[in-house]
Amino acid sequence: MTVPAVEKGPVHDGVAGSTDPGRSVLGRALAVLDTFSTERAERTLGAIAREAGLPSATAHRMVAELVAWGALERVGRGRYRIGLRLWQLGSLAPEARTLRDVALAFLHDLLEVTHEVAHLVVRDGDKALYLERLMARPEVHVRSRVARRLPLYATGPGKILLAHAPDDVVRQVLAGPLPRLARNTIVDRDLLDAALVAIRESGYCISREETTDGASSVAAPVRGPNGDVVAAISVVVPADRRDLASLVPAVRVAAAGISRGLRPRAHRSTRLQKGSTP
Repeated sequence: MTVPAVEKGPVHDGVAGSTDPGRSVLGRALAVLDTFSTERAERTLGAIAREAGLPSATAHRMVAELVAWGALERVGRGRYRIGLRLWQLGSLAPEARTLRDVALAFLHDLLEVTHEVAHLVVRDGDKALYLERLMARPEVHVRSRVARRLPLYATGPGKILLAHAPDDVVRQVLAGPLPRLARNTIVDRDLLDAALVAIRESGYCISREETTDGASSVAAPVRGPNGDVVAAISVVVPADRRDLASLVPAVRVAAAGISRGLRPRAHRSTRLQKGSTP
């Protein structure tokens, strides 16, 4: 007697009807969260399901569980945004917390001296991620806000970070599209490459209306304990201010202070001892 072969279907991992049975439940939950960004801060259930590659019923269940846990918040009829619990967890990341804690006092000093807008920025792939923004002049229009990502090539602190990024990141940015954000955004690859060389040589970056029309900036690198550039700070001023070079010393001094604050105490003490006279 011959037993007919039974055709085996895909093995599901507990979520019926998934369009991607290879993903775990956690992977699908992360895909739901990944549909949010600074440009798409609020999402509909339909958009979440479509971009996460999930059936509507599965997306509905996952969103409901994420809302119940606090990872998402419902802000209107069928619209959701990232919940406070995720922000609270994100703030526990030790590297970002230490950097922000050390930088905050220097940013306040910089704000007191310049009476402008001060930023603390790190690199996240090919984007500039804004960790902190202090504003003394709310009338200065800026694109930045905390947790927002902007292209590295189009911002002052972003170009600082790009100038000191690994070679593969620099090649990727130079090879990719360079959309214009403002009237002076550098969209020519050769000019951008030359600007990065100048930043490495000078140790700072002056940008005039490259991110936002009507705003210019001065930025400088922050170095970690091993000397690598781990962040950048900047001051943003109205574009009609012509003496941007006069802000360079204050920004560089603040960046150097943050860099010193990131060194382990033992390392700082050793450097002081070596530089002291008997």
